[in-house]
Amino acid sequence: MIRVGIADDQELVRAGFAALLDADRGIEVLGQAGDGAGAVDLARRHQLDVMLMDIRMPRMNGIEAARRIRAMVDPPEILILTTFDTDENAFDALEAGAAGFLVKDTPPGQLLDAVRAAAGGGAVISPVTTRRLVDHLVAARMVVDRPVPARLGALTEREREVLVLVARGRSNREISAQLRISELTVKTHVSRILTKLGLESRVQAAVMAYETGLIRPGE
Repeated sequence: MIRVGIADDQELVRAGFAALLDADRGIEVLGQAGDGAGAVDLARRHQLDVMLMDIRMPRMNGIEAARRIRAMVDPPEILILTTFDTDENAFDALEAGAAGFLVKDTPPGQLLDAVRAAAGGGAVISPVTTRRLVDHLVAARMVVDRPVPARLGALTEREREVLVLVARGRSNREISAQLRISELTVKTHVSRILTKLGLESRVQAAVMAYETGLIRPGE
């Protein structure tokens, strides 16, 4: 059972997401919050797997709430759901450790798939946003060819293999099947990669893989 929390300042929006998620037998909504501070409290009180989070909320916005939640011990994965699909919001969300960035008009089936993917260790970004992020990375590499950070050299050969697959959007289960190792071993490798690189999420790791040239767009 995937345990989910919802944070949005519009009660009607929260109710709609809750109804959609609760209708799925594999998902259970454990709580809701109307602002970022409430989302942080919700994450402290419940052992969540995934938190659906809006960006623009009173008291504390979703970006700051995501940052605080991801700093907790064994935090839930965070899916940002917003009406404002801007480059700044996308980069801020990923930098804060979010595992996904989706617009609120995402079809119901895709939203359910995104929740499952995030719970399974995958990264989920709306197609339009992904295209823009890749374009930014390609443009940046055309301006300056960044050297590979020394800390990337701290990864073992296997960890680099896992990082490449993470950057390609593979879930823990898919990486497990491709490398013929257990999902628990994959999870351990991902955890060590994030620790060694000083990162908060798989998405940040994927961005670094592209920025350092470990993997290039289209590969």
